[in-house]
Amino acid sequence: METVKNVLKQKATNLRIHSILSTSEAGSGHPTTCLSAADIVSALFFHAMRYDCSDPQHPNNDRFILSKGHAAPLLYAAYAEVGIIPTDKLRTLRQIDSILEGHPTPRFAWTEVATGSLGQGLSLGLGMALNGKYLDASDYRVYVLLGDGETAEGGVWEAAALASHYKLNNLIGIVDVNALGQSQRTMYAFDVDTYCQRFEAFGWQTVGIDGHDFDEILPALAQAKASTDKPTMIVAKTFKGKGVSFLEDADNWHGKALAKGEELDKALDELGPLHVDVPVQIEPPAPVSVNVNPDTECEPPNYPPDEEVATRGGYGIGLAKLGSANPNVVALDGDTKNSTYAEQFMELHPNRYFEMFIAEQNLVGAGIGLAKRGKIPFVSTFAAFLSRAYDQIRMSAISQANIKYAGSHCGVSIGEDGPSQMGLEDIAMFRAIPESVVLYPSDAVSAERLVAEAAAHQGIVYLRTSRPKTEILYDADARFPIGGCKVIQQSSEDKVTLVAAGVTLHEALKAHETLAAEGIAIRIIDLYSIKPVDTEALIAAAAETNNTLITVEDHYPEGGLGDAVLDAVATEDVRVHKLAVTGIPRSGKPEELLEHHGISANAIVQKVKDVIA
Repeated sequence: METVKNVLKQKATNLRIHSILSTSEAGSGHPTTCLSAADIVSALFFHAMRYDCSDPQHPNNDRFILSKGHAAPLLYAAYAEVGIIPTDKLRTLRQIDSILEGHPTPRFAWTEVATGSLGQGLSLGLGMALNGKYLDASDYRVYVLLGDGETAEGGVWEAAALASHYKLNNLIGIVDVNALGQSQRTMYAFDVDTYCQRFEAFGWQTVGIDGHDFDEILPALAQAKASTDKPTMIVAKTFKGKGVSFLEDADNWHGKALAKGEELDKALDELGPLHVDVPVQIEPPAPVSVNVNPDTECEPPNYPPDEEVATRGGYGIGLAKLGSANPNVVALDGDTKNSTYAEQFMELHPNRYFEMFIAEQNLVGAGIGLAKRGKIPFVSTFAAFLSRAYDQIRMSAISQANIKYAGSHCGVSIGEDGPSQMGLEDIAMFRAIPESVVLYPSDAVSAERLVAEAAAHQGIVYLRTSRPKTEILYDADARFPIGGCKVIQQSSEDKVTLVAAGVTLHEALKAHETLAAEGIAIRIIDLYSIKPVDTEALIAAAAETNNTLITVEDHYPEGGLGDAVLDAVATEDVRVHKLAVTGIPRSGKPEELLEHHGISANAIVQKVKDVIA
């Protein structure tokens, strides 16, 4: 064991040297937070963790999440020390053509999830641990290194509660308690006992240690690995800047690289020489087999033509069918499953449904973790409540996660529950996410079909569903490819084109009947794919209807369907008139609210008349 400790100490010194050199070369970065955690990372990467150095995606590798993502140089240094990347590549840190970014992203193959927006790592690890314990039945462990400052984030405690609830003994967290935040001392400074008591109160096994003493680090890791029914949090007292006298526990060094010359030379002299060719034996993971995505078609929709079904109902039915077709589909919900209708998936596939309770940040974070372990997670709640997790949603794009979001109860059409429950900014939210897809079904058939389209698409998809029951518009064999639309009413005499989706499409159809009775012909497009949008179809329809489009949406005017249409035809000589929800809504019957906010059939009729006048 003494030999092991000596090797780990030498490796820790190497990690410190690499971290200082790479940040100094870059001229920026966070070397002092790397120095505080170097001993812990040495013990993890060169002793405790099992992984195949030749395969970052080995399904049974132990997973490591650097929640304190600003310590990225330390992470890259560890991979260099095991030979995964050349040591000289560390000098490319933060360069525009380097995979070694300032905070970790999947551009570096061994980084599964992007971190750096603090407080998210434990949720990501929870999702991966759920997969290992309950889905793949693998024996990999998930290690999450947190900074003490980020434990002030509520998302950390959402994850702590759920990890205990699901008895995730395969989840091991380490809090690097160096007592220094970005601008001041952290809330509890070096009070290791308080950190332990807080995690114990959430049902975790905790171990308080000196994070620079391998006589304490290694037994703590062994104790964590031996747990049978609880996650473990190791709370490690460390010193920011450990190993360099003028950095150690010193204020005003956060996010500062050492200047080349005397400052850098002094630090390197104190750390001592780089230990070359220090042998380490990485334990390989046990072989496992995992599911691959089957090429299976879902059962087709089956609704009586005279039945009215909410699109949220079509989502629930479609998700349940998808679960039967594809064993990699999983569902998560935030205690709204009887409203989003994710409960239909739970009833058929209880082993692949995870209740996240009312904790939306963790709901999304766990979904990302599951996605990165090869599952296709559908994450559902009210559209309005997804805004609580917008930072996690934003980070899911940077993580390149294959995750699907479903927001129900969108718009004023939910009625009497009032404005706090109305998702009115969700389209704008998801349109702003890079490379995302935004889908908005208008009947149960399209909702079912779009669930399957979402699953088949690699990447982020948002599916927007409504509360009111609406009539069936499409035959069971209708298809809804991403990036398409449906022209559902047209004639050679059309004066304008109405573009709508969801509830307002049904209002547009009512307006069509009223106007037709008065001899006014209009075209109607169901813009079920809001991103990507069918630019060609919109321009073609406008060209045949006096270059005039009217958009109608149960959403605020900023960033929604109307703006998607405007963006699509901006370079053309097309006039676009937008009808959308303005002002803060109130409680009322759905039809009253549609009327009050000018997106009802009556409002559409009047707008058409005003435009063609």
